[in-house]
Amino acid sequence: MMAARISAQHLIDRLPAVRGALLADAPLAPLTWFRVGGPAEVLFRPADADDLAAFLADCPADVPVTVIGVGSNLLVRDGGVAGVVIRLGKGFAQIEALPGDRLRAGAAALDVAVARAAQEAGIAGLEFYRGIPGSIGGALKMNGGAYGRETKDVLVEAVAIDRAGKRHVLPNAEMGYSYRHCGAPDDLIFVEAVFQGAPGDKAEIAARMDEITASREATQPIRTRTGGSTFKNPDALKSWQLIDAAGCRGLRRGGAQVSELHCNFLINTGEARAVDLEDLGEDVRARVKAQSGVTLEWEIRRIGVRNEGGGA
Repeated sequence: MMAARISAQHLIDRLPAVRGALLADAPLAPLTWFRVGGPAEVLFRPADADDLAAFLADCPADVPVTVIGVGSNLLVRDGGVAGVVIRLGKGFAQIEALPGDRLRAGAAALDVAVARAAQEAGIAGLEFYRGIPGSIGGALKMNGGAYGRETKDVLVEAVAIDRAGKRHVLPNAEMGYSYRHCGAPDDLIFVEAVFQGAPGDKAEIAARMDEITASREATQPIRTRTGGSTFKNPDALKSWQLIDAAGCRGLRRGGAQVSELHCNFLINTGEARAVDLEDLGEDVRARVKAQSGVTLEWEIRRIGVRNEGGGA
């Protein structure tokens, strides 16, 4: 660990000055819903979009840059993440109602907060964000959706900063959206977005959000250490049904378990390592492939270096 700390400090010395925070050898497990994984070589928390842009413009080109959100659909591997990990904070969490039943939200704004702000403004059509346990940056990056709607259905435009520090405004048509996929360049870091809703009755919107909340609590293990939906749904199929048919409900590996309540969710029962969770997911994929011939595709994003020993 001492060698890693020295290495991380050396990396900080190569990085440009910032107004936010640069932290060497920073633990990432507490920032993820699974609560597993190794540290970031350097963690950068930019103060605002200008701070982020200036950093990216002057960051050495050979330094890897990885962006994370609130860690709800993320598995950080036990060996940690090399280079700079960027996590947007309160400087990117503003939400503002706009004329014409539109809403502007920063990339760090929680999806549930966006749904709530829309309801308070009498803007209908964004209720589905109540059912997504993440932030707007993640929703933009993977066309986040739930309960019959997706980000592509409501996005007007997104603002992003590229690896060179240049600002871009991308209208919906340039996002290249498909199911749980965004076709925008991988180096773009989304910082805010504008969404289009419709006039709505506040009480009716609130009732719909309550329905979504009740549905999630009844069908998903939301009070456990989980990463949300593990695999994307194949065309015209449901991943949970394929997993269940393959006999994987309740399957375990180390401290990791397939949820008994919703078998497209993996759970850290308390002592899991990232390698346990990832290998359990691969066990599930292999069993589903053998039983149905379908190859499940990971929805959870996995980053960092595998460490079979489980420690950093």
